[in-house]
Order: sequence, then structure tokens, then C-alpha cells
Amino acid sequence: MTFTVQETAEYLGVCEDTIYTMVKNREIPHYRVRSRIFFLKEKIDQWIREQATNQVAIS
Repeated sequence: MTFTVQETAEYLGVCEDTIYTMVKNREIPHYRVRSRIFFLKEKIDQWIREQATNQVAIS
């Protein structure tokens, strides 16, 4: 499944500006088709798991 910026923002519970900033800083897995930005749900879910694991390791 492929998400747009808006769908990814809704899925993560953040605003679209946050997603654009994360893309700009290469903090979230994404790909581009010309000027459009897309996200694979599988990659986002994996990224979420990695973030949770990193937070547990830091705590």
C-alpha cells in the first residue's frame, strides 16, 4: 500500500508540515515520482518499530 504525504500524516498523527520536514531531513523512508512524495506502508511500519526500539534502548 502506498501513502501520500497527507495519508502518512494522518497515519502517524502529525501535521503535513512535519512530514515534509522529516522528508527534507531524510528522517523517514520515502520515494519520489517527479515532484510527488510517496511512502510505502510496510516501510513506515518498519520505521515505527525501529523508532520504538531506539526509544527503549535510550531509556
